[in-house]
Amino acid sequence: MNLTPYPSITLATIVTFLGAIHGMAIEEASYNVVTKEGSFEIREYEPHILAETLVEGGLEEAGDQAFNKLFRYISGKNRSREKVAMTAPVSQSAAGEKIKMTSPVGQQRAEDKWAVSFMMPASHTMETLPEPEDPTVSLREVPARRMAAVRYSGFWSEKKYRVKKLALEAWMDTQELVATGEPVWARYNPPFTPWFLRRNEILIPIGAVDE
Repeated sequence: MNLTPYPSITLATIVTFLGAIHGMAIEEASYNVVTKEGSFEIREYEPHILAETLVEGGLEEAGDQAFNKLFRYISGKNRSREKVAMTAPVSQSAAGEKIKMTSPVGQQRAEDKWAVSFMMPASHTMETLPEPEDPTVSLREVPARRMAAVRYSGFWSEKKYRVKKLALEAWMDTQELVATGEPVWARYNPPFTPWFLRRNEILIPIGAVDE
């Protein structure tokens, strides 16, 4: 596929984009807190849709590789099923519908790869979301489910991820909670956010809401 009309998105472009939305209200995944104990919670998430891509590499590198693909999708690199109003300025890019940025950016292990995802706005359905042009990006419906969660600040490092995941798993043992899926690493902030202000989470599925 010829990607010449849609140049590769650099880190500077991503930072600029995130800086522009930093002061805006960004839609987040909707959930109810069932239990809270310090930084640990049991949450019930509502059904939602993910735009997802699979990448290889280490924990930290995988997110960078996938972000570009997912960002292109929500920025218009898709087969839009509806007309888009004319806007200014005029820029050269692949035609398509732009989708609002949401949070968090999720990442979880999928066999020998990492599944990195953007949550789609709740106003969309599988029928109204535009089809990705990139065959490595797919849309997936996630049913209502219950998750054990731990929230923390700090750098996006594999070391801290593993420390917090072990802490969450230990807390789950005290609550007699059994994981039903792979941990999800959730990040909510732009990369230039000071480490002590960042919101990071690890979420572990523990069952469907109606169980």
